[in-house]
Amino acid sequence: MSRLLIISNRLPVTVVFRNGTFKFKTSVGGLVSGLSAYLDSLKGISEIQPKYLWIGWPGITIEDKKSQQILNESLFEKYNAYAIYVKEEIMDKFYHDFCNKLIWPLFHYFPSFASYDLESFEYYRTVNQIFAEHILEIIQPDDTVWIHDYHLMLLPGLLRDKLPNATIGFFLHIPFPSFEIFRLLPEKWRKEILLGLLGSDLIGFHTSDYAQYFLRCILRILGFENTMGEITYRDRIIKVDTFPMGIDYRKFNDAVCSPKVEKERTKFSRVLGKHKIILSIDRLDYTKGILKRLNAYRLFLQNNPEWRKRVIFVLVVVPSRIGVEHYQQIKKQIDESVGEINGAFGSLDWTPILYQYKFVPFYPLVALYSISDVAMVTPLRDGMNLIAKEYLACRRDKTGVLLLSETAGAAEELRESIVINPNNPDELAIQIRNALEMDIEDQKRRNAIMQNRLKRYNVIRWATEFLRGLSKVKEHTQKYATYFLTSNIKENLITEFRNSAASLILLDYDGTLVPFVPRPEFAIPDEELMKILQALSIIAGVELVLISGRDRRTIQNWFGSLNSALVAEHGIWLKEREKDWQLLKPLTNNWISEIRSAMELYVDRLPGSFIEEKEYSIVWHYRNANRERGENVAKELIDNLIYMTANLDLQVLQGSKVVEVRNSGVNKGTAALYWLSKRKFDFIMAIGDDWTDEDLFKLLLDYNAFTIKVGTPQSYAKFFVRSYEDARKLLLDLISSQNG
Repeated sequence: MSRLLIISNRLPVTVVFRNGTFKFKTSVGGLVSGLSAYLDSLKGISEIQPKYLWIGWPGITIEDKKSQQILNESLFEKYNAYAIYVKEEIMDKFYHDFCNKLIWPLFHYFPSFASYDLESFEYYRTVNQIFAEHILEIIQPDDTVWIHDYHLMLLPGLLRDKLPNATIGFFLHIPFPSFEIFRLLPEKWRKEILLGLLGSDLIGFHTSDYAQYFLRCILRILGFENTMGEITYRDRIIKVDTFPMGIDYRKFNDAVCSPKVEKERTKFSRVLGKHKIILSIDRLDYTKGILKRLNAYRLFLQNNPEWRKRVIFVLVVVPSRIGVEHYQQIKKQIDESVGEINGAFGSLDWTPILYQYKFVPFYPLVALYSISDVAMVTPLRDGMNLIAKEYLACRRDKTGVLLLSETAGAAEELRESIVINPNNPDELAIQIRNALEMDIEDQKRRNAIMQNRLKRYNVIRWATEFLRGLSKVKEHTQKYATYFLTSNIKENLITEFRNSAASLILLDYDGTLVPFVPRPEFAIPDEELMKILQALSIIAGVELVLISGRDRRTIQNWFGSLNSALVAEHGIWLKEREKDWQLLKPLTNNWISEIRSAMELYVDRLPGSFIEEKEYSIVWHYRNANRERGENVAKELIDNLIYMTANLDLQVLQGSKVVEVRNSGVNKGTAALYWLSKRKFDFIMAIGDDWTDEDLFKLLLDYNAFTIKVGTPQSYAKFFVRSYEDARKLLLDLISSQNG
């Protein structure tokens, strides 16, 4: 039975050393409670004890190897956990200086709070490497690795480098920022982080916005495109998808009726009386918008005097990240704001705000949720925010109103709440009143819809769907790998070529034999390539055909000295060995000037794009333009060209960063047919890299041919290789087989 390795910065328990022994305290946070609920659910549905191992830092620095061993044995026995030990200095630099002082503020859209310390990234890399080394020591072949959160964004790539076939998932629990924010990271860091994440098979985010921001960064920074959230990279399919994290709904809903919660509710009722209750509960963090919430409450009391003495704002702030300068400042500001509001509006018989700065245990928390008429969950930016979901789960009678920030991940799911802009105190003050005065039936209607949704998509379903998605991606990648030109297939290909009396080899040029370059005229064949083609063309019985989209003058200039046939403009012009160029069929080109005029408008609109004009076709290139804008402008140009050519015998085709217009009925397939109709070949091989080669691959389906795509396998080709270097290596192997 395979294991699930859950890897996070912190273990589900925090270890302390007291009175000569190790003590364990359950770690707080949505990740721990959520995954613990999922793991507990596995125990309930299977008689076989589920196999998992939770790997992370134990919250304590231990350098003595014997003590480490004793602690790990205890952790494994009690919690199925494995501790990774990091020196205190390294952990401090990693956690406080990089994760908390740079990634946290930047990913939450507080760039002015971000601290750039070149040394801290080295510590970030070091800790990720330490995690990788420990995991490599204990991982087993069939294990599934699930890595969590922003502390370990390099880890997937580090593991992938050592374990190419491992099953690796990654989930980010905080927002992923837009490209304009993410690019504020130094270039080297942002590339390394993105490539680290691409070591995963599946990358999960709470919302579709975060997933799209990530895909945009991948495109703009690394140049990798995606199809429906799938990225092809290093022979693998990487899926980027959305999995909104839920809660253990039943746990909260059932607890409302427990005697422990009833006892806590009675205590609160004695203090709060018959006042309407507005609840705010958050960790101490500048991203939570607590000060703006207090400002809005001040405006509400100021603008609605009739509500004074009828409402109490219960403000609970949970201590967090002690020692961070911005947190200390905000704590001071919260204290001052609470004092000012209570001083301005309070009286001997009424305190507008009841303020508590400490952690609230589970049962008192459920009691607070269940008696509060309004919950204000208004972070300035939040990955998900499970407090909003917990509040709704505790409203068994379906009353209560949720005020929810539009910038919280939960807002995508909880549309029936009052969704507000957390930065606008005037709007929030108005909505506080609307929430307090909302009709009971309206409350029940809204909450019933949201509760049903939260019941269905709870934390167990969240984890189950992520792991199921990870399994599907792995299956997809394995299927993808079946198209790869493996050593066995390559050996068979070489054997057939060596035994062949008549071979036809059809080779594309750009992207197949040479890499793409900023402008077509720069792709001059190098000396190595010319030697390969020359050697291949003089092998007895070989008909070598260079079949390119280039114009015939360029093709003639570059390859005219070879003992090979040439094809230009994707099949329009043909040149057999020792013969002149000829048109495959009579064509016209009087349409080009009108198409050129249309394309010139788009050259002006998209800086970096340009036009390449040939004798019987014309191409608009946008490889050097802004990648994201280029695709949008290309679609618009294609629509315009299709309309212009509707009644003409022309084709409008989009390729790799190009839009081409050419005569219909002429392509690489029809060009290949010219040779296939003249004689019989007992070995046929075609290699190409883009849409212009698909006509050729499709034609050769009816022949016993080796068709090879350079790049992704979404093709009529039977096999694929990664790059032009691999294509060249294959040709060298064919040449060597003749010399052997």
